[in-house]
Amino acid sequence: MDTRRLILVMIFAFSSFMLWENWQQYKQPKPATTAPAASAPATGGSAAPTPSVNLQASAAAVATAPAAAALNPAETFIIETDLIKATVSTQGGDLLGLELTKYKESDNKESNFHLFDAKHQYAAQSGLIGDGLPNHRSQFRRVDGPLQLAEGSNELKVRLEAEAQQGVRVAKILTFKRASYQIDVAWEITNGSDKPLAPHAYFQLQRDDVDPAGGNRMMQTFTGPAVYTDADKYQKVKFGDISDNTAKFAKTADNGWLAMVQHYFVAAWVPAQGAQREYYMRKIDGSNLYQTGIILPVSAIGPGTSTVVNTTLFAGPQEQAALKAVAPGLDLVVDYGWLTVIAAPIFWALQFIHGLVGNWGWAIVLLTVAIKAAFFPLSAASYKSMAKMRVVTPRLMQLKERYGDDKARLNQEMMKLYQSEKINPLGGCLPILVQIPVFIALYWVLLGAVEMRDAPWIGWITDLASADPYYILPVIMIVSMIIQMKLNPTPPDPIQAKVMMAMPFIFGIMFLWFPAGLVLYWVVNNILSIAQQWQITRMMEAGGKAANDAKA
Repeated sequence: MDTRRLILVMIFAFSSFMLWENWQQYKQPKPATTAPAASAPATGGSAAPTPSVNLQASAAAVATAPAAAALNPAETFIIETDLIKATVSTQGGDLLGLELTKYKESDNKESNFHLFDAKHQYAAQSGLIGDGLPNHRSQFRRVDGPLQLAEGSNELKVRLEAEAQQGVRVAKILTFKRASYQIDVAWEITNGSDKPLAPHAYFQLQRDDVDPAGGNRMMQTFTGPAVYTDADKYQKVKFGDISDNTAKFAKTADNGWLAMVQHYFVAAWVPAQGAQREYYMRKIDGSNLYQTGIILPVSAIGPGTSTVVNTTLFAGPQEQAALKAVAPGLDLVVDYGWLTVIAAPIFWALQFIHGLVGNWGWAIVLLTVAIKAAFFPLSAASYKSMAKMRVVTPRLMQLKERYGDDKARLNQEMMKLYQSEKINPLGGCLPILVQIPVFIALYWVLLGAVEMRDAPWIGWITDLASADPYYILPVIMIVSMIIQMKLNPTPPDPIQAKVMMAMPFIFGIMFLWFPAGLVLYWVVNNILSIAQQWQITRMMEAGGKAANDAKA
C-alpha cells in the first residue's frame, strides 16, 4: 500500500469514527435484558410519582398533599459553601439553582457556571408519598439558622418544616459539606396520629431536553438520564425514548444510582447500598420537561414514633476521583465508550503527569511525547517503509509511463520492484493502524475530562476545553500537515496529488472548533512525527545514494 493510500485509510478511519460517534448519539443502543420502563403513573402535571405495588407490600395510600403554592407564594434563599451557591425554594424545599463557584460558564467567563437553573428548569426535587404527606409541590417554612458555611465548620444544616397534617409532623433537612459537591437530603417524619404510617420517599431530577450551552456539533456528547445497577451496569436513556415509552433500564434494585448527565457535569441521587429502590422516568405532559428519580420505601412508623429516610445528592463536575468516592460506577458518567479499557489508563497517566508539572497543557505535551516514544518502533517501521517508497517513486513513475495502458502488467511490474527492493506495501499502513485505537481513546480522554475546563496552558490559551480564540494552534497544525505531505512520496496521479494537498486545509477547518487541548495534542504529535520521519527519510535516502554510488 503506497503512502497516499495509507493517508486515505487514516482519513477514512478518523471520519468513520466521527460518523459512528454521531450515529451513536442519534441512535443510542438499548440493552435487551431489562424490562421496558413503565413510567411512574402521573397523577396530573408534575405531581408525586406512584410506587409499584411490589416495592412495599404494605404501601399506604398514595394520595398527595395539596399544593399550597397558590395560596402562599414560595420564597427562595441562598446557601453558600466554599464550592457552591444553592438556591432553595420553600416550595418542596427544591434546589432550583446551583452555582459552582470554581467553574465558569462556557460562553461567559465572567460568570460562574450554573448547573441547576431556571433556563433549563433544571432542579432537584424530593417529597413523600402517602395520605396527606408533603411532596415537592407543598409549602415549607425554613427554621431560622445560618445560610453560609462558617469558617472552621465542616457542614451546614438547613431545616424546613411542613405544617402538621393529621398529627404527622414532617421536616426536610439539607446538609451541605465543606470541600464537597455532595448534599445530604433527609426526611424526618414524626407520627403523632393514632394510625401507623408506611409511606414512600422519592428523589427526582427535573430538566428540559435542550443541550447545555457550549456544545459543539463536531463533538457530540450525551445529555440525558442514566441509571447504574450492579446487574445491568451503566445505562444511558434518551429523552426521546422516554417520550415514546420505549426506554429500557433497570427498574428495581437494592443498589445503584440515578443521574442526569451532561458534558463535564452530573447530578446524581445515590441512596445507601442495600436499600430497596425503584427507578422511574417520565415526561411532563404538554412540555419538554422530564423527571427521572428514585422511590424508596420508608420503614413502618407506629403511632408516637418517628423515623428518618435520607439519600445523597451529588451535583457537580465529573472529577473521576471524587465520583469514585461517592458510589461504585459513578465515574462511568465520564463515558469513554468501547475504548474505556484503553482510555482509563491514559487518563491516569495524564493525571500523574499533571501532578508533576502542575499544568494540564504541559501534561498533554508530555503525555503525547510518552505515547510517541512507546510507539517509536512501530512508527519507525512505518516511516522506513514510506522512505523506501519515496526512494523508488521515480522508478514507479517510469513504470506508469511504460505500462499505463496495461493495468495488469503495471501491477505485476510494481510487485517485482517491491520484491527486488524488499519493500512491504503494507509496511507503512499496519503500524499506524495499530495505533489508531490509542489515538481515539486519547481523543475521548481530552474531550471528556472536566479537568481541561478553564485550565490554562500558555499565553492566549486560557481554556483547554474551548477552541483556540485566535486559531493559532489550528494554523500550526495545517502547516505541520503540509510539511508531512512534502516528506511523503508524491502521488503519480496529478488529481490525487491535489486531493492530498487539500486534506490539511479540510482537517484544519474542522479543527478550528475543536477544544484547544485536542488540537495541542495533534500539533505536538505532528511535530514529533515530522522530526522522526525526516530523520528516517534522510538516513534511507543517504543509504540509497551510497548503494547506487557503490554499484556505479
